[in-house]
Amino acid sequence: ILNSYSGWALCAEGFMLNQPLLTTVGALIGSSGAILTHIMCEAMNRSVVNVVLGGIGTSTAPAGEAMVFEGEPTFTDVDATSALIAESKEVIVVPGYGLAVASGQHVMAELYKTAREHGINMRFAIHPVAGRMPGQLNVLLAEAGIPYDAVEEMEDINDDFAKTDVALVIGANDTVNSAAEEDPNSIIAGMPVIHVWHAKECIVMKRTMGAGYAGVGNPVFIKPNTSMLLGDAKKTLEALRNKLGEVVSK
Repeated sequence: ILNSYSGWALCAEGFMLNQPLLTTVGALIGSSGAILTHIMCEAMNRSVVNVVLGGIGTSTAPAGEAMVFEGEPTFTDVDATSALIAESKEVIVVPGYGLAVASGQHVMAELYKTAREHGINMRFAIHPVAGRMPGQLNVLLAEAGIPYDAVEEMEDINDDFAKTDVALVIGANDTVNSAAEEDPNSIIAGMPVIHVWHAKECIVMKRTMGAGYAGVGNPVFIKPNTSMLLGDAKKTLEALRNKLGEVVSK
């Protein structure tokens, strides 16, 4: 929104100074910012007014206290995860901002190549607001050489998780938070999320057990079919790539 505002301000300045170039550039910045704002609001199931006012005067604010999800997370390691992937036929990877921060996209591409060479159908599910702006993860994966047809949008792939052997979450949190659907009083209630918990097994790769950007606990972490694989995304992916290569070559 602020990016859009700055563009329209520049556009107005161009009119005042009679500078067509400033007007044109300002209009482009303002329009692109408005488009990005619309995309992100749609992805979060919130209106622009709700975002600007922080929920003041809107009906989307939670009516009560958020649910408390109780349970202990299960932890796993690289050996068990690589063995699980090697035994799978369908794997969906859900990358998040953590993958971008760790610059692990090239290692991810190598892991993808190894999996596909050994008959594992590995695909990628991208949330519209994954990363710090819409399309960031799409660009990262394309830069690493991952084919476009292996990357699918959330609404196109969500129904496939029920028949997926492994969902591999890499550095994502809020975009895979089941509280958005399970808790009507959650601050992210109604936000469309990727249904990783519907897969037979869900592996979540994170640096820590901390909450995401929204500051909301994620009940997916304590579901019985979820295992946590903690550590730096790039280093963990490197270890997974090496171990998976060893396992599938036996």
